[in-house]
Amino acid sequence: MNFSLKHSDLRDIYDKVVAGERISDADALRLFETKDLNAVGAIADFVRQRKVGERASYIINRYVNYSNYCILSCQFCAFARKKRDADGFQHTVEEIVQKAREALNIGITEMHIVGGLHPSLPFSYYTDMLRGLKQLDARLQLKCFTAIEILHLAWLAKKSVKETLAELKAAGLDSLTGGGAEIFRKEVRAAIAKGKESAEEYLDVHRAWHQMGGRSTCTMLYGHVESLADRVDHLRQLRALQDETRGFTGFIPLAYQPENNRIPVQTPPTGFDSLRTIAISRIYLDNFDHITAYWVGLGMKLAQVALSYGADDIHGTIIEENIFRMAGSKVPQLQTEKDMVKAIREAGRVPVQRNTFYEPVKVWDNTGAQDEAAGAQPSAMLEKNLATA
Repeated sequence: MNFSLKHSDLRDIYDKVVAGERISDADALRLFETKDLNAVGAIADFVRQRKVGERASYIINRYVNYSNYCILSCQFCAFARKKRDADGFQHTVEEIVQKAREALNIGITEMHIVGGLHPSLPFSYYTDMLRGLKQLDARLQLKCFTAIEILHLAWLAKKSVKETLAELKAAGLDSLTGGGAEIFRKEVRAAIAKGKESAEEYLDVHRAWHQMGGRSTCTMLYGHVESLADRVDHLRQLRALQDETRGFTGFIPLAYQPENNRIPVQTPPTGFDSLRTIAISRIYLDNFDHITAYWVGLGMKLAQVALSYGADDIHGTIIEENIFRMAGSKVPQLQTEKDMVKAIREAGRVPVQRNTFYEPVKVWDNTGAQDEAAGAQPSAMLEKNLATA
């Protein structure tokens, strides 16, 4: 047992976790309120090791934001623009397909695509985009759209959410993104994202997708105007839906970026806060297999440390990230596979390249990489890379 846990006030929670018992909301709040970060981290690290062993994953992916024009005006968002704004943008389907074509040459397995709620693009734009990308390489996994985008697309198509999801799936959608969850409590959502979907609507979109056999990730935006109890409540609702559907592949806590928005925050997320949030998420979300330390919001150095505080994934190569950058993030827009493998190894973990569903594509040993199919479907260029690894 970790020395700090022998003498910690959290010993009872540690004993409960070791016994395989689910911790309560009150337990989670105690974990948030303690200053004993090392003890919380030790409990989370135990859970991580029991869940995934010594593996830590990353994905070779490419982000694309098809447009930043948006009919909403969320207070925390530095990404959205109106048509009158000079720095608004909108990509054609052909431009997005070209971005994917170029990225396939470096071995991506996933396109991650989200955007604003565009005021005039037709529903056919989105289905044409999915079909165009799948025509490039049917094995390219398309992780697209947040819950609020799905609601917007359903309005455009004049169809139900389930009918809309079915059409998108038929066009090539593989997974929903988890963005837009923010904090579920109604009063907090009204303060930071007035007009956005409710917690119930967010969860219902993911529930409908899961009931169709789809998988998705989920998120929590922390470190703004929410309380610690609000974070616990948010995690509780995610855990409850996962109990119901088992459709979430992983959870991604997102650190609030305090610049370039209309929400004054006195104490934005610190390293301490980020590590405890990741660790408590790992302990509390006992029905989730994976917790991601999102390097774009944390920086790669802190994401690397988070691998010892419950995280088992550091996300992907990204290539082009706009949402966090426009909110004030100073981290680079991309990471190389080499740098991610190095960061994981330095943390004492075994690097694993994964696909959209956290399935291994290749596992690195001390001398190189070994292909591990496990249901993964790498791109043609990636297959070539694996053959020569």
